[in-house]
Amino acid sequence: MLWIGPMIIASTIVCGTVSEIVSRFNKSVQGQLGVARRWAKSLLWIAGVSVEVEGAENLQGISRCVFAANHLSYMDTPVMLGHVPIQFMFMAKSGLFKIPFMGWHLTRAGHIPVPIDDPRAGLRTLAHAAELIDELGVALLIFPEGGRSESGELQEFKDGAAYVALKSHVPLVPMALIGTREILQMHTLRFQRGRVKLCIGKPIHTAGMSIKQRGEVTSAARDQVVEMLQTRQAVAAK
Repeated sequence: MLWIGPMIIASTIVCGTVSEIVSRFNKSVQGQLGVARRWAKSLLWIAGVSVEVEGAENLQGISRCVFAANHLSYMDTPVMLGHVPIQFMFMAKSGLFKIPFMGWHLTRAGHIPVPIDDPRAGLRTLAHAAELIDELGVALLIFPEGGRSESGELQEFKDGAAYVALKSHVPLVPMALIGTREILQMHTLRFQRGRVKLCIGKPIHTAGMSIKQRGEVTSAARDQVVEMLQTRQAVAAK
């Protein structure tokens, strides 16, 4: 068990400062994403985490899409920032944007704060996210469970990710994270060295579909995540 909170904080302060400097000369998504990727890889290195990516070929030819991933740990986002090969932004709870250095970077990088207690504002945020995908030509990461799973079991998916994918007419790409909960559990800053697997599913194409089909698309995405989790966990148990 590793107590490395001070090192994580130091890395966040350094990268947050670099993000501020970069933003004065390069306001593009690419510039800020480059800083975020270095921050993410530094966290994984500090924590002693190795990552295996499976299914990267499913992203060939895709630049705009919505990622829908299960959510187990605060390490989920660093894993994806460090290992998803295409440019993406993400939606995060608005409270994270108030954290010094990290929150400042999230704002400058154009990531999208999610209002938790205002459904109407939440719907406007989803519509804005779809517009950004079209405007900036990037992907968007959403955790459709709405938050980290306390038990580690996959929760039901909300249909926000499907809504954004349908609204912007881009594929919805399911993803399964395995092992991040063992690295950093909820309500603690104690890390455990280990291996993480990031499984990238097959894109669910939304061209020609309507917003009314968001429930169908959400179910298809969750079914893929369930299958990926069950398959990899069964292999690990042998």
